Amino acid sequence: MLFDGGSLARTRRRGDNAGMAGDDGRAQVQLELDEDTLGRRRRDLGEDHPDTLASADALAVSLRAAGEYQAARELGEDTLARRRRVLGEDHPDTLASASNLVMILGRVGEEQAARELAEDILARRRRVLGEDHPDTLAAAFQLVGALFGLGEHHAARELNDDIIARRRRVLGDEHPETMMAGAFDLILRGLDLGGEPGWMAALREASKRRQQEARELNEDEPG
Repeated sequence: MLFDGGSLARTRRRGDNAGMAGDDGRAQVQLELDEDTLGRRRRDLGEDHPDTLASADALAVSLRAAGEYQAARELGEDTLARRRRVLGEDHPDTLASASNLVMILGRVGEEQAARELAEDILARRRRVLGEDHPDTLAAAFQLVGALFGLGEHHAARELNDDIIARRRRVLGDEHPETMMAGAFDLILRGLDLGGEPGWMAALREASKRRQQEARELNEDEPG
């Protein structure tokens, strides 16, 4: 279970593509629009122009939302590499691409790689923005999801407890991001007690099947 590494406000500023995952028709329309926009910007501005890279990042999000995980991964990795070279490793747009790649890696079963990248994002957010910045706390919450995906529930709960305390102080008890972390705390507490709700077991099995399908797809592709 992985979370977006941007605050809700930042995610909305980047666009609502990720929220279209539950609507295949809208996701496909958005995917086609993003493909067209990226093609035009590559032609008019070049591969490494910041606006081109913004379009590439948006397309990677749309590919993930449409379930095209391998294509999303390839584009996500390329976009991150280009943004690191053009903008620098600590630039907010570079870290946004890294956060998107964390989500994609989780989808294709690369949980350890997702965890390592999430840790790097959090370290950079803390150094540049400070411990309590909303984007730092969003990055921390994404790491909670990566730890959860690896079965490191105790470490996930410890970090999530810290996030809840900071979000309550910075954002307030009723802020959506505070409440989201609080809701996930209930799941983590249940796991600490040795239980797993039926819906979570089903979600885990579905995730395993999706990861196996992604691996099989990768094996079938020509080298």
